[in-house]
Amino acid sequence: MLPTTDRFKKGAKETLADPVIQMSMEAVYTGFHTNRQSAGSATEDWDGQRDRGRAIKEHTIANLDYYLEMLTDKIDGNGGNVFFAEDSAAATEYILNLARARDVKTVIKSKSMVSEEMSLAHEMEAVGIEAVETDLGEYIIQLAGEAPYHIIAPAIHKSQDQVAEMFSEMTGTDPGQTPEELTTTARGVLRETFQRADMSVTGVNFAVAESGSIVLVTNEGNGRMCTSIPRVHVAVMGMEKIVPSMQDLGMMLRILIRSATGQRISSYVTMINGPRRDDEEDGPEEFHLVIVDNGRMKLLADPKLREALYCLRCGACLNACPVYRKVGGHSYGWVYPGPIGAVVSPVMSGLQQGKDLPFASSLCGACREVCPVRIDIPNMLLHLRQKVVEGPPEERNIGRIERLGWKAWRFGNMNSNRFHAGGKIAHFLGWPFARKGMFSRLPPPLSGWTRSRDLPIPASSPFRDRFKKRQSGGGE
Repeated sequence: MLPTTDRFKKGAKETLADPVIQMSMEAVYTGFHTNRQSAGSATEDWDGQRDRGRAIKEHTIANLDYYLEMLTDKIDGNGGNVFFAEDSAAATEYILNLARARDVKTVIKSKSMVSEEMSLAHEMEAVGIEAVETDLGEYIIQLAGEAPYHIIAPAIHKSQDQVAEMFSEMTGTDPGQTPEELTTTARGVLRETFQRADMSVTGVNFAVAESGSIVLVTNEGNGRMCTSIPRVHVAVMGMEKIVPSMQDLGMMLRILIRSATGQRISSYVTMINGPRRDDEEDGPEEFHLVIVDNGRMKLLADPKLREALYCLRCGACLNACPVYRKVGGHSYGWVYPGPIGAVVSPVMSGLQQGKDLPFASSLCGACREVCPVRIDIPNMLLHLRQKVVEGPPEERNIGRIERLGWKAWRFGNMNSNRFHAGGKIAHFLGWPFARKGMFSRLPPPLSGWTRSRDLPIPASSPFRDRFKKRQSGGGE
């Protein structure tokens, strides 16, 4: 998926005007967010467990090279293969070359945000390899030709009628099917695909350094099917998805699953330890782990942004965010939406292109409050805002008119007499545009301030003058 992070304002405007999406997005709060609150309340020492989860991530990221080397050695010892990809192009090329060498015709995919970064399914289709998403939500958006809308529920923006219509066009089924019937239809189509697939591509929720284990967390069983049936299994992970030990894994699974869906444990937790051994009945003949950088080193190199790599991809910050719940996932223009997306997307895809994303926040702090590892997202957004305005030329992106405007604002507010005179001038110049004492639509370049709000016109007589007049006995 190519980043379109420069269209946030346009995408947000379109989403706000879409009543179907606005209704669908209510489930983000009433479902995931409230379930997470209930799960946290029911968990003994929930805050303490979150603190321990953060400590694990902080330690791992601080020693990332050490644990990546340990993981590589263990996977090699288990009979697997490891490839480090500098970017999505290198990762894609490795997987496509592997597919060609093994004469792969059909690939089944389990939910993977990193493969979305790579546009892997699209790249496979372009060279004649059938690539089919097996997660139901991902399957729906693949049929729709869209990107995921949410980290956990990629098709949450689609109504039942929209999904039924797509299925009807694909399979000829009744467009009035119920959710249960739609699931059965998808299961029938996907089951046949599972049986003929030559290769699978999955994501990685966690990679355990001490054992070389790859861990998948799912609720549909498609992850286990993908890792059991095809003869070649490729797992794709961001370089930050590593934990040191099995003991650490237990802690991270607990806070991830409760924060993501509110469950105590997901339906399936699948652990892969390399290719099938001689005494095992199922599993792949080959196992490949592709570890992807794709801009993550930029986050690692910046002390103020490094903790973005602690993210577990639970989606809790999206569910709590009042901005995401209104503007939706596609407005952010890349794989990662919501508050965490407003941090990682502009860094990984280019801050000049994604300059609006750090400002897509009210800085209310709800994201920080719900994060299972307490990532300080508001502070990172402020850091990126500063870079947009005052950073080096390759990152700075603020219009000349806006820059001049803020310089004028600063000049006027640095002196009380200038501030006093500026208020009177603003009242005089603004009065023709005001209605009943309010600005409802200012002309460019100030029109953005009144697109979604009314502003009061500055008073004709400033408070200081009125106060002096009252003290002298002249009333108001």
